[in-house]
Amino acid sequence: MLMGRNALYYEDYILAIQRFNSVISAKPYLAEPYFYRGLAKFYLEDYAGAETDCTLALNKRPYTVQYYTLRALCRINMEMYDSAVSDYQEALHQNPIERNNWHNMVLCLMELERYEEADLALDSMMLLWPRESSQCTMKAQVSLAKQDTVLAEEWVDSALVLNNYDGNAWSMKASMYINREEYKDAEAALDKAIVQKPRLTGLYINRALTRFQQNNIRGAMSDYDQAIDIDASNYIAHHNRGLLRAQVGDDNRAIEDFDYVLSVEPDNMIALYNRAILLDQTGDYHGAIRDISRVIDNYPQFWAGYRQRASIRRKIGDTYGAERDEFRVLKAELEVRTGTYKVQKTTRKKSDNNIDNYNKLVVDDSQNDHTNYSTEFRGRVQNRQTELKCLPMYTLGFYPKNHPTRRYVPYSHSVEEFSRKNKLEQTLQVCSDELTLDSTQMAMHQERIAQDIVLGQSCQLILDNYIVRDFDYSMSVIDSLIASIPDADPLYHFIRAQVRTSQVEAQPINDNELRLRYMEVLQDWKYCAKTMTDFPYASYNIGNIYVKLKDYRSAIEAYTEAIKRDSTMPEAYFNRGVAYILDGNFDKGLADLSQAGEMGLYQAYNLIKTYSKAKGK
Repeated sequence: MLMGRNALYYEDYILAIQRFNSVISAKPYLAEPYFYRGLAKFYLEDYAGAETDCTLALNKRPYTVQYYTLRALCRINMEMYDSAVSDYQEALHQNPIERNNWHNMVLCLMELERYEEADLALDSMMLLWPRESSQCTMKAQVSLAKQDTVLAEEWVDSALVLNNYDGNAWSMKASMYINREEYKDAEAALDKAIVQKPRLTGLYINRALTRFQQNNIRGAMSDYDQAIDIDASNYIAHHNRGLLRAQVGDDNRAIEDFDYVLSVEPDNMIALYNRAILLDQTGDYHGAIRDISRVIDNYPQFWAGYRQRASIRRKIGDTYGAERDEFRVLKAELEVRTGTYKVQKTTRKKSDNNIDNYNKLVVDDSQNDHTNYSTEFRGRVQNRQTELKCLPMYTLGFYPKNHPTRRYVPYSHSVEEFSRKNKLEQTLQVCSDELTLDSTQMAMHQERIAQDIVLGQSCQLILDNYIVRDFDYSMSVIDSLIASIPDADPLYHFIRAQVRTSQVEAQPINDNELRLRYMEVLQDWKYCAKTMTDFPYASYNIGNIYVKLKDYRSAIEAYTEAIKRDSTMPEAYFNRGVAYILDGNFDKGLADLSQAGEMGLYQAYNLIKTYSKAKGK
């Protein structure tokens, strides 16, 4: 099993499957090897095989959220959205605060055009995470799907009020400006979106369109260059850059762009005709006639093509061929009784194959690149999109999640002594991330709470209520306990701050009250940090609170203090790197992220890749 998981990490999926097959042969009643084999198949894009393995794993252990999550992702890739929704509903029944699962379920409901259900699910998300702007942008998408553009724009504006740095919201705002032909405002919105999402090609393509509409041809070409630098296989960027290069007289490089488009889509007649025009202008008349003849074979009433070919044939002395083409055009014109002229758009949809639109810029059929399905499962680490945000706070709990890629194991002798002194039924541990409990474990804690209430105030009662998410009761007990014990152990203050943080983040409150509650949290963690000089986790958590308050300088100081106390803590380097970048200090931020990556936090490498390029802008 361990060798298989190692092979998964190093992306040797075939070997991983072999290892898990061995485990299944020896112990077919275990659920984990089926799940991990399914995960390997998922990375190999064998979604049907992965779905089967997830089902086998769920048959053996039906209370594991991760299994439902992976199976749902497999079903999404197989366009089985209805079944994926069922999986997400079951996963959320077991763990209703898993945001990725809510997010993906909403997208599936939208695919199924079940917009009312998607709206209701988003209402639930907004109760759970009232300060997250992403719910507002998804509300806007639902409104757009229902063709309510006014409400959609209101939701986008709400998202920007919550988070003025939401790249998705700015991207949607830009699309709305483009639809109203307000290109200057659209460009400004896309500038802000690109700062937040500098590796999203669609943003550069859309900004190029806005610049083209404002006659900024060089700026538009610069955006297409950037899009191709990120995604060398982007059809739209190559096609449109070819048109603009032709417009400014850079014919040879325009031909290169159309050569690429035709290598991907050999039957693209629009690209073929554009290349023919360029071959004519560069003197390759036979190549131009060859391309135009293929176009005319497919579109026998494309009169502009006949005129172009007649002109080229005259250049090479083929008078008979030229006259024959000109006669075809003349005959067609005589057959037309009346003609009307309309103002033509300067763009066409990618799916529009009307050859008469050969000289128009291409836009994607759907510009819906504002949301993607979320997944915790690892692919190629340097390409996995990582959001610029801090890693979670450290907590005291009973169920630390194992991270096989990290060498750092959080530990404190003081916590061990605290656990022994309070006679806890499980060993209290420092956790950087906690496991999701299954139904058996939750029932055990509920049972223990009933026993603890009879005994009165106790640390066990506080922690059990915290685990079952009864934060209010947990807070009332720990407040009474600290008030009744002179010079209470600093770890009681740590736990109170931990419970209060969860309580604050679970309730919809306004900004002023949120700041006041976070200041109360800071008091407890600062007391703990002051009295326990060998305990870095309080300083680390202080840094996280300051980041939430957007006080990045104070956050950096707190993370630096945590690193002084324990220089091997990768999360402190990672979060300090994030704080530096948010504060505009890219050099120090990238150095810290590099250190975190070396210590096993592989998601740091995507941020390094992203913000190394952003630094130079």
